[in-house]
Amino acid sequence: MQSQATHTNVDQAELAKFSDLAHRWWDPESEFRPLHQINPLRLEWINGIAPLQGKKVLDVGCGGGILTDAMARSGAHALGIDLATKSLKVAQLHALETQTPNVQYREVAVEALAAEQPASFDVVTCMEMLEHVPDPSSIVRACAQLVKPGGHVFFSTLNRNAKSFLFAIVGAEYVLNLLPRGTHEYAKFIRPSELARDCRDVGLEWQNTRGMEYNPLTRRYWLSADTSVNYMVATQRPL
Repeated sequence: MQSQATHTNVDQAELAKFSDLAHRWWDPESEFRPLHQINPLRLEWINGIAPLQGKKVLDVGCGGGILTDAMARSGAHALGIDLATKSLKVAQLHALETQTPNVQYREVAVEALAAEQPASFDVVTCMEMLEHVPDPSSIVRACAQLVKPGGHVFFSTLNRNAKSFLFAIVGAEYVLNLLPRGTHEYAKFIRPSELARDCRDVGLEWQNTRGMEYNPLTRRYWLSADTSVNYMVATQRPL
C-alpha cells in the first residue's frame, strides 16, 4: 500500500469517523452491515453495464475495500484509494488473509491520482463518498480525468429532500440504528440534477440511474426506479 499524504479536498472529521470504526469494516453485523447487504446489488448493476472481467478498475473512497474486493473477485484488476489510513490497512489485511487476486490499495487523493495517471482506467467507481467531502465536483472532475475514453464512471450518493432526511438520517441513524448517529450531514446530500450538472461540466454522459430501497421489516434492500433517497448513476466518457 503506497501513501501520499498531500491532500486538500477532505473533511478531517469525516476521516476520523470512519477511522474509528476501521476494525469493524469486514464484520457483516457491524455498523457496516448496510454496505455488506447492498454490495451484491451494486456489483451486479455495475457488472451488467460495464463487465468487469479483465478490466482495470479504480474504486475511489474505497474504505475497507468491500466493493474493491468484490470487483477484483469478479475478474477486474482493482485499485482502491482512500485517505483513511486505518481503513486502508484493514482492506490490505483482508486481501492478504483471503488471498484476493489482482487488488491493490493506495493512500492518495483522487485529484492527485488523476494528475499522475490520466485516462488509465476502464471503470471508475465512487460510491457513498461524494456526500462526505467539501467539494464533490472536484471528485467528479478527477474521476472523469481518470477514466479512459469509452470507459464508465459510477457514482452513488444521497438525494437532498425531506424524504431523504427522514429515511437516511432520522430513520437509519436514530430509529433503526442501521448507521452510527452523525454518519451523514443533510446539507451535504446531492440532488441528481446537481450531480448531472457536475458530470456534464466535465464531459461525462449521463446514462442510467437506479434507486436503492430498504424494507425495515424484512431487512431487505433492492434496486428500483425510485431515486428519492439513495441513488446510483452510470456515466460514460465519450470516445
